[in-house]
Amino acid sequence: MNLEQARFNMVEQQIRTWEVLDQEVLDSLYVIPREEFVPAQHRALAFSDLELPLGEGERMWQPKLEARVLQELALKKTDRVLEVGTGSGYLTALLAHRAGEVCSVELRPALAAFGRENLERHGTDNVVLEIGDAARGWGSRAPYDAIVLTGSTPVLPRAFLEQLNPGARLFAVVGEAPAMQARLAFCTAPGAWRSVDLFETVIRPLANAEQGRRFRF
Repeated sequence: MNLEQARFNMVEQQIRTWEVLDQEVLDSLYVIPREEFVPAQHRALAFSDLELPLGEGERMWQPKLEARVLQELALKKTDRVLEVGTGSGYLTALLAHRAGEVCSVELRPALAAFGRENLERHGTDNVVLEIGDAARGWGSRAPYDAIVLTGSTPVLPRAFLEQLNPGARLFAVVGEAPAMQARLAFCTAPGAWRSVDLFETVIRPLANAEQGRRFRF
């Protein structure tokens, strides 16, 4: 398998065609070797337009979704980012490449260990990995300049919005299958937010995701 040709094909055929045109985002996909974050038994599928199993019922996002989220968050080197769900650590590494600091929280210890091993092997030194349940917010390092939820949530908890700095962004997939919306929320001022729905998609829900009355803003 020609890895570089496969990576080029992924970028040109899957990612550019999904409205990801930010050159810095595209460059990140060449800098961070996706195949080295994929479980060994699935490495041949690292550049495929598929969700890949990580174990314990979790899955790695499709490459185009990872790239699209990275573009939508428009990260800066001064940003502090919260990632809910470390998984393989690949999206964590992409976030860390663009941001100043990433706090990534993983509920499952075995997955946290897998993600940590991958990140340490690649020398990612601006990530704090923590084990815990961040499905309804993670206040210990708040406020954040960006938040990304790697699992869906039927309702977007208000706690996440309250943990954003003014000007900060949040990406979440909100709703229940088969009708989920990829949503980008912005903190416009302390206690004030707006949001835009970007596209429809379906991803696995966060464990312990909030099920209560929908919060509208």
